[in-house]
Amino acid sequence: MLTPEVLSRIIKKHRKAAGLSQLQLAEMAGVGKTVVFDIEKGKETIQLDTLRKIFRVLNIKVVLQSHLMNQIMNSDEKS
Repeated sequence: MLTPEVLSRIIKKHRKAAGLSQLQLAEMAGVGKTVVFDIEKGKETIQLDTLRKIFRVLNIKVVLQSHLMNQIMNSDEKS
């Protein structure tokens, strides 16, 4: 399960592996430095758009999985 603590470790590990400071990551992602600091400290509420920006910079891919995904992705029906 992706808890705030796990997410913080993932982002911190990827940031350090990329040789980036929190400020550099924030600037590259177009977010505030405190956002990166808060995420790495395990903040529980983060905007999805903010995470997407950080993931893009760190080259982290997110995959959604559920037992209905094939049906959703292959369906001609519009909800």
